[in-house]
Amino acid sequence: MKKNDRIEVQIDDLTYEGMGVAKVDGFPLFIENALPGEKVVVHVLKVGKKFGYAKVVEWVSTSSDRIPLVDPNGTRVGTMPLQHMKYEAQLAFKQKQVKHVMNTIAKMPELEVRPTIGMEHPFGYRNKAQIPVRMVNGLLTTGFFKKNSHDLVPMEDFHIQDPEIDRIILVVRDILRKYAIEAYDEEKHTGDLRHIIVRRGLRTSQVMIILVTRTEKFIQKEAVVEQITQQLPEVVSIVQNIQPHQSNVIMGSQKKVLFGEDAFQEVLMEFTFTISSRSFFQVNTIQTEVLYHEAIQAAGLTGDETVVDAYCGIGTMSLAFARDAKKVYAMEIVDDAIVMAKENAKLNGVKNVHFETGAAEKIMPRWKEEGIKPDVIVVDPPRKGLELAFIEAACATGPERIVYVSCNQATLARDLVHFKERGYEAQHVQPVDMFPMTAHVEAVSLLVKE
Repeated sequence: MKKNDRIEVQIDDLTYEGMGVAKVDGFPLFIENALPGEKVVVHVLKVGKKFGYAKVVEWVSTSSDRIPLVDPNGTRVGTMPLQHMKYEAQLAFKQKQVKHVMNTIAKMPELEVRPTIGMEHPFGYRNKAQIPVRMVNGLLTTGFFKKNSHDLVPMEDFHIQDPEIDRIILVVRDILRKYAIEAYDEEKHTGDLRHIIVRRGLRTSQVMIILVTRTEKFIQKEAVVEQITQQLPEVVSIVQNIQPHQSNVIMGSQKKVLFGEDAFQEVLMEFTFTISSRSFFQVNTIQTEVLYHEAIQAAGLTGDETVVDAYCGIGTMSLAFARDAKKVYAMEIVDDAIVMAKENAKLNGVKNVHFETGAAEKIMPRWKEEGIKPDVIVVDPPRKGLELAFIEAACATGPERIVYVSCNQATLARDLVHFKERGYEAQHVQPVDMFPMTAHVEAVSLLVKE
């Protein structure tokens, strides 16, 4: 097999990214927009030592799970890599992926992996958009980068974002065009505007706009702000974020508030949260409530428990647990997040939560020495999962239950093994579809002291 060959293949499986897998004399080819059971003619794009890539040029037969594409650009740029698959099949695929890592990494084939909880309407769910800006034919243009490149594909409807956010992006783009704002040129490291970020409260309709610039200088800043606030009265905050480095990191460390405050509000599980431009907040408001409900159910709270929330962020899960617990002790390594978490507790009149800044693996042993004995520990770590030092410290405090919320099933499976070695047995894993039309899945797992 070589590049540019055309061959007919049978799709046997899907990768964890949702790409079709075909084997030619035992050699795997990865093919986007292809489903198991389909026969397709492919054009070979790349041949490596162990696998290759190809694209479909003709479908000989199609799967019963196939549906028409909503927008081919969603596949090109990778924002909707599973849009060709029926939503029920997407949910089954995600459950299968979780089962797979529990079998291969955790070596726990007996562990119950429940059916994935999906959405009634799996489009328009994202409450945050980070849209790159480039000059295309001399015109400031918004869109998204083609997969594995920095070539901008102009896009106006992203389908998975809140439609109001899509509309707001175009209004802001047109205002910036009017004042001849120059978009960033990545190769030359010139130009001004790098990204337009829009965050919107689903329940409050409050909007924050973040304009990411290469330098502090922002020509026609006052006029741009005036136009945005006139045309978009729902905007409560406009922030300029400065990212001076030649980097793929979207936001820099420096900011200037151009309008309002560096904050907007959203309501989640009946609590009102103040969110800053740098704050982490789950991008799917509806499914976040489902995720947290599953976590609270797993914790089995009666009102008498002491709970530790080890990665609390701005306090979203801490407050949700505090409603049904006696006391919540919460920690987070980002000091600004703890400041906001305390403000959010005060805003909602929640008094049974203690927030502290620091690394979970360092604070847990100290809390143990201070006599804090949790009945339940809840963790929602970043993709890298938990530090072994934290797992050891958490198990040493002897909680009856540990609730693990995960955005990366491979590190969840790895960590479940570490917990089992220390006397905590996983009872079930509940996948929750936070990102429909993509291959990502979140999950809640309950571990019980043996």
